[in-house]
Amino acid sequence: MTITDVALLVIDALDRAGVAHMLVGSFSSNYHGIPRSTEDVDFVVKLAAPLASGFDKLLGENFEADPQLSFETNTGTVKQVFRVKDSEFKVEIFRLSDDPFDQERFRRRQLVEVKGRRVFMPSAEDVVVMKLRWKRKKDLEDVKDVLSVQGGKLDWLYVEKWCDQHDSRAVLEEIRKTVPAV
Repeated sequence: MTITDVALLVIDALDRAGVAHMLVGSFSSNYHGIPRSTEDVDFVVKLAAPLASGFDKLLGENFEADPQLSFETNTGTVKQVFRVKDSEFKVEIFRLSDDPFDQERFRRRQLVEVKGRRVFMPSAEDVVVMKLRWKRKKDLEDVKDVLSVQGGKLDWLYVEKWCDQHDSRAVLEEIRKTVPAV
């Protein structure tokens, strides 16, 4: 089973459960930028409470739920983790927060095609803004890769507005200087 297979299985389970979702993290930066390897799949879901206890059964016998919920400090949201048995793969499912940017990127999510399947992902602009907000080294590299591929197509006023609100505009401008023709 590949990490993409894992993502598609989770999408199927979320669809069967009737949960609105969006595939985020490295999958979204890979889609809009230059692909890199990953061992996790990240989703944002629109739920008021944690996924029902039977959700792991919808995922199938290859998955096990971490019984502990985690709090994500960057957006102030809760996440649930599911591990794929006998592999390094894991799935992190973040509840949509009340954060204005989190709400806006979910509202703007786009249907794209991955391996012949229609999948909800954030826009390229929202990937850039969120990755800048996280500020980890690999996230900043992802930003550079997305800018390299999408730079001329981005809605820069939108990106700059959110970067100004998150105090990440200076980092954005530094990365922009390193990308040709952006």
